[in-house]
Amino acid sequence: MYTLFHPNKLELTPYLFFTGKGGVGKTSTACATAVTLAEEGKNVLLVSTDPASNLQDVFEIELTNKPTAIPIVNHLYVANLDPETAAKEYKDKVVAPYRDKLPDAVINQMEEQLSGACTVEIAAFDEFSSLLTNKEIIHTYDHVIFDTAPTGHTLRLLQLPTAWSGFLDESTHGASCLGPLAGLNAKKEMYEAAVQALANPDQTTLFLVTLPDSSPLQEAARASKELGEIGIKNQVLMINGVMKSYVKEDETSTAFYIRQQQALSSMPGKLKSIPTYDIQLAPFNITGIHNIRHLFDEEFSNNNHKETFSRKDAPNLHTLIDDLYERKQRIIFTMGKGGVGKTTVAAAIAVGLAEKGQRVHLTTTDPAAHLDKVLNHNTGNITVSRIDPKIEVEKYQKEVIEASKDQLDEEGIAYLEEDLRSPCTEEIAVFRAFANIVEKANEEIIVIDTAPTGHTLLLLDATHAYHREMERSTGEVPLSVQQLLPRLKNPKETTVVIVTLAEATPVHEASRLQEDLKRASIMPKWWVINRSLYATHTSDPILHGRSRSEMEWIELVQKKSNEQYVIIPWKAKNPVGYEMLKELVKNTKEAH
Repeated sequence: MYTLFHPNKLELTPYLFFTGKGGVGKTSTACATAVTLAEEGKNVLLVSTDPASNLQDVFEIELTNKPTAIPIVNHLYVANLDPETAAKEYKDKVVAPYRDKLPDAVINQMEEQLSGACTVEIAAFDEFSSLLTNKEIIHTYDHVIFDTAPTGHTLRLLQLPTAWSGFLDESTHGASCLGPLAGLNAKKEMYEAAVQALANPDQTTLFLVTLPDSSPLQEAARASKELGEIGIKNQVLMINGVMKSYVKEDETSTAFYIRQQQALSSMPGKLKSIPTYDIQLAPFNITGIHNIRHLFDEEFSNNNHKETFSRKDAPNLHTLIDDLYERKQRIIFTMGKGGVGKTTVAAAIAVGLAEKGQRVHLTTTDPAAHLDKVLNHNTGNITVSRIDPKIEVEKYQKEVIEASKDQLDEEGIAYLEEDLRSPCTEEIAVFRAFANIVEKANEEIIVIDTAPTGHTLLLLDATHAYHREMERSTGEVPLSVQQLLPRLKNPKETTVVIVTLAEATPVHEASRLQEDLKRASIMPKWWVINRSLYATHTSDPILHGRSRSEMEWIELVQKKSNEQYVIIPWKAKNPVGYEMLKELVKNTKEAH
């Protein structure tokens, strides 16, 4: 057990950055830290650069990109920067000079190239760079707290001289993942000062927010290493949502506690050298000042834990599988952010269809999927393959660099190598591997764990038609990919299933994913709410409180999915192997 976190236990620097996977509690911990410091008399500015920010819900007040005073917390000001708006402005500025000079097809391609997550992140970096280097801000506030930090990829890219050389503006090989960066040249000095401030341990502390679960802990270790390599070494690990005790008579409570302890005992070695603090699992959502003030409490009030609440009826997983079977779907994608259980849902769908006598090929990018028992099932109806994203990306990077090495100097190659570490690159590389599997397996139903975003699909689609302009950034698109894109957009053949949790960040991110897919003319048919405490009927006071807080997010999913959703209860044991997955499909009860 680690020390419980409280801001007054640390010597805090002026700038505090909170980073971590979606859904780990970055916003909750950033807000609670800001409120605590403000109520101690410090002048505090809390800033979110997260496109899915829910700061307005947390503080129950309308926010803008200008600091807004929080009426019932003296000394606290909050700004909600919208990087997507900033990204749009940036895109318009970059594309404008080319509008009358290049064909519409190329302009459309440039606009799509600038519509991805990388451009949003560079726009967010632009927003908080101005705050990090603003002398007025520095003199006005004791602490500036950022909800969401830049990734190591973005920081490394900005530190490369080639990013500022303007060579992209003159290149005939198209735009990078971040688009032509020449437009940022005027801000070079500000960005350099921002990077220096981030690396200065007297100015900046990086809080790595994680959960007591293996996947977020691995992600925290990766982020720690990546950011440490570029000089951001003043790091603190915050393990959020730690269950301190359990109810022995409650199977869910006992299993929940044991699973957390197992994850913590096998925590990556990289994290063990970082100062570490716990935050207890709270029995409430972090909305409203009252709840924010109590997040760092050592004991929670459980006066209302026996309160009953009505449960929404929701179809279980076999309803979704029946629909796929009746509509004769041939390609099924599960999509969602990391950590929501896409692999488990994909495997359960494969087992459900196999039980109906269908031949199914399940392919996953999750190296820890433990699906060997599915392979060994004696019905022979399921085959399984694994795609290693690392291998696919390395193979793809080599292809693109090989094709460009005669046209770029040493600096240009270094920039290209960093650019090819972007999320877009991984999506394209993995999608090519998926396409090859689909091409070879036309006699089976294909269930694919993870798919590219709408942005990447549009990029690939445009590249299919205009690859000459864009071959530097996306390479030659194989025939298998060209043929798969139209199939993916055909609802008579393909279904996209969005997987989420009944929590704020996963639902907001799933909603953005749905909008992104719509841009690529793909409409997800089903949503799956995975690992729902609401559906377990747990009596544990903390977990019961959490289950009650799921209700608003279940209602939002019901609306977003047009009532095409299912709920999978949180399970005491991870559903691994054919028989357990079969039980998940067969015996999931409707919530009532």
